[in-house]
Amino acid sequence: MTEVLGRSSPPGPRPSVLPSGPSVAAAFAGVRDRAAADVVTPPGPAPGRVLGGPTGLGTAGLRPGRRTEPAVPSAPPAPPESGKPAKGSPVPGLYHHPVAEPDPVRVEEVGSRIRVWAVDDVQAVPPEWEDQFDGFSVGRYMVACHPDAPTVDHLMIATRLMVAENALDDCYCEDHGGSPVGLGGRLLLAHTALDPLHTTKEYEPEWARSLHADAPRRAYRSAMEYFVRQATDSQADRYRHDMARLHLGYLAEAAWAETDHVPEVWEYLAMRQFNNFRPCPTITDTVGGYELPADLHALPAMQRVVALASNATTIVNDLYSYTKELDSPGRHLNLPVVIADRDGVSDRDAYLKAVEVHNDLMHDFEAEAAALAADCPVPNVLRFLRGVAAWVDGNHYWHQTNTYRYSLPDFW
Repeated sequence: MTEVLGRSSPPGPRPSVLPSGPSVAAAFAGVRDRAAADVVTPPGPAPGRVLGGPTGLGTAGLRPGRRTEPAVPSAPPAPPESGKPAKGSPVPGLYHHPVAEPDPVRVEEVGSRIRVWAVDDVQAVPPEWEDQFDGFSVGRYMVACHPDAPTVDHLMIATRLMVAENALDDCYCEDHGGSPVGLGGRLLLAHTALDPLHTTKEYEPEWARSLHADAPRRAYRSAMEYFVRQATDSQADRYRHDMARLHLGYLAEAAWAETDHVPEVWEYLAMRQFNNFRPCPTITDTVGGYELPADLHALPAMQRVVALASNATTIVNDLYSYTKELDSPGRHLNLPVVIADRDGVSDRDAYLKAVEVHNDLMHDFEAEAAALAADCPVPNVLRFLRGVAAWVDGNHYWHQTNTYRYSLPDFW
């Protein structure tokens, strides 16, 4: 197995974890300077662009140095004169951290490489989808989410996996031929491209051929092969686990679609904890060229931080893709739609309530991350928490600025 470039040594003995509470964010103030000093900057980008000083409520030691703007408060601003936010504006009232534009040189290189891989190498993007693929701007997305990646090769880990996950979602679940009918069988077979089948010599060749049978399996197989060359066994197994979570969430949503069931709000949020972005921030250490050891990643406090971050970023997707999904065939479940149906409120009130849910998740994420950083200020833990926070911010940036895909509803 290839060692990850710039991997740090594992930290010392497993620390205890303090209970969380409303005052934990203040506890982080005493360790924020030490946290920034403890970071080992990997080779590659200039230090000032990778990891620097802290900003943001309760996350001073968690955020890369590119953030110079303060966090946007959760109180909504006055409505614009047009009654609708300008194109590319953030959702009014959404708590988020603005980020600088990602490095254009890296964006161009990642975009060029991923297009060759997706279009030519694994044939995951047929000619009629190429405009949509270009509009997805995956290079800008991944460079924004991983500012501490030491090389473009490291960025390609996340980029290939992201494209593979989207190929499966489009082809198996969504509007490029997807259907809830028979989804479980398709997902299981595709999952064997990530978690290999161990079978008899008689049947192994048929399974191996199946990995080239469709775009999702071709993309999954190739992306996973690239990933494991630069990941530890523990990191690879962690990713497989989180992809199984994702596939379980797909199945729950598909079951509701087959029975035309609108879940309760809490049930929808439970589904979204599985059908969410978690596989993306969970690999932030591999993309960064180091490892958060398995025992530290498995800490309940760390698992809560990652879950809250993933849940918040997924609600961001619900909010920015709201009008896009309304214009798509069929009925798409998202948090505003579920709130409107189950709580019996207007579409506008449901959307604004979903903004509140996101903000609550974000504040909880930042408080829990601050508590964990204060209790366990070892370099790899602090860097991983910063990496997750960077992914949260980059994810919002991409949704906000991707006007090819998204526009906001006229609720203000």
